[in-house]
Amino acid sequence: MIKKRRGKRCSQRAVASSAGVSFRTVQLIESGKHDAKLSTLGRIASSLGYPKDAVILAIRTVFSQPPDSIYMVSERILAEGEKSWKIWLFNFVDAFREHEDLSYVNMPPMIGLSSKMEAIIASVVEALCNELNIAIPDWCAGVRSLEKPWFVAEVENLKALALVESPAYFRRRNIFVLGNFLSRR
Repeated sequence: MIKKRRGKRCSQRAVASSAGVSFRTVQLIESGKHDAKLSTLGRIASSLGYPKDAVILAIRTVFSQPPDSIYMVSERILAEGEKSWKIWLFNFVDAFREHEDLSYVNMPPMIGLSSKMEAIIASVVEALCNELNIAIPDWCAGVRSLEKPWFVAEVENLKALALVESPAYFRRRNIFVLGNFLSRR
């Protein structure tokens, strides 16, 4: 909400007035210290140019996703920081292999991830889809290669091995992993 409000160059007071809520309500919502009603959030979203039922649609979108889907994994990485990516991404790997359900990969990651996170997620999805004989989702094609090589193991002595062993799905995006990167057992 803050980014959208600032992008529209609106003050908190202007949004509050337009939405018919108090200035303090907008302050508290933006600070994360207010448990607002859905109707209040809907009015604020509407005042920022979103459709009237955008909040309800967003909630439906989230609950339509499996908890370990790429969409939800990306949300967790955004919320907890990039250092948490391995935990969430490998939860996805396990769940996707277990369920082999397209709903885990059909929806792309949330907007706001770094190019590094987008690239590793797309590479993992492509590798797993190939492994499971599942069509690779179209959104993967739009994820670009990294400008600089990323050696995921971050161990200098393993770089040469990663150059040799890294699967094509990773190399194509300038990411280098060991051959056992997606091995979980």
